[in-house]
Amino acid sequence: MKESVIEKLKILSERHAELSDLLSKPEVTDDMSEFTKLNKEYAELTDVVEKFKEYNQSVDDMKTAEELLSDPDMKEFAQSEFLSAKDRIEQIEAEVQTLLLPKDVNDDKSIYLEIRAGTGGDESALFSGDLFRMYSRYAERMGWSVEVVSSAS
Repeated sequence: MKESVIEKLKILSERHAELSDLLSKPEVTDDMSEFTKLNKEYAELTDVVEKFKEYNQSVDDMKTAEELLSDPDMKEFAQSEFLSAKDRIEQIEAEVQTLLLPKDVNDDKSIYLEIRAGTGGDESALFSGDLFRMYSRYAERMGWSVEVVSSAS
């Protein structure tokens, strides 16, 4: 992993620890808006920080396995541990890259989706029904709620 990414992850880990301390203080819990804001930031950082801890543990495991390669009795075990740690590191690096992508400002917002049958008669109406079912099932898979505001036959 690039040094700049590791530095960013260290800063995020420090901020996560700072937020943990702040959230345990009674004066922060008195102001609910501030508490909610800090708690949301803490929750957003948790996944990244946990992956960074896994990354550090895997790097340590790889270094330990590398040291054991010199011992003839442990060489086979050390080689398998080394390769396993290397694979974990590659997987974690990919996950961290995904977690560090900037969040969309609209991720927490709801939407209104209007589906209308256009010109085309019955075929258009059938397509609109299929489209609604497709979006509804997708929303269910994503854990989103669907509420039909209005429907006309």
